[in-house]
Amino acid sequence: MEGDSVTLNIDDTQIREDDYILWKFGAEKSIIAQIRRDFGVFNTFNGPDERFRDRLKLDKQTGSLTITNITTQHAGDYKLEIHRAKLSSKTFSVSVYARLPVPNITRDCSSSSSSSQQNCSLLCSVVNVGHVTLSWYKGNSLLSSISVSDLSISLSLPLEVEYQDKNSYSCVLNNPISNQTTHLNITQLCQPCAGSKYILQIYLLI
Repeated sequence: MEGDSVTLNIDDTQIREDDYILWKFGAEKSIIAQIRRDFGVFNTFNGPDERFRDRLKLDKQTGSLTITNITTQHAGDYKLEIHRAKLSSKTFSVSVYARLPVPNITRDCSSSSSSSQQNCSLLCSVVNVGHVTLSWYKGNSLLSSISVSDLSISLSLPLEVEYQDKNSYSCVLNNPISNQTTHLNITQLCQPCAGSKYILQIYLLI
């Protein structure tokens, strides 16, 4: 998750004195760290666009690389190369998820059914999210959901309930590692919409 730290570990418990170790990032395989213990070399680099500035830490004993305060810009493939008598390599794939906002539940007065005397139309919404699923639950049962794989998009999901419904409803936003939940308060939200008009019809019987 954004803001966390992630450590990419070398399988060996301790690097050898004459190992030459390189850490590379992305399709361009930009060198972001190097170790040459016999020469006392333990260097990290900011990367071609400075995205790793003040974020990389090397373990001088194990050669492991830690990325601190990680963001979605640091998602991608990291390649480890250990130069010995034979070259060995390993690739780490890192996915980074933005912190999730809390879903917002509102009365949907634009819906044609919102004027019904029996039902209340609601809308659960989130903005600027990506790689998430937005869902309505009745108790523990899934009622409906919508997913998106793009970045920075707005999502909304409707729900219609009866005014006198006593069941428990919640709107949940989740990605593979976290979730945010908002519980529905029917009594509080299902009030007459602003600007609602009522027509009084009078019939004169002769």
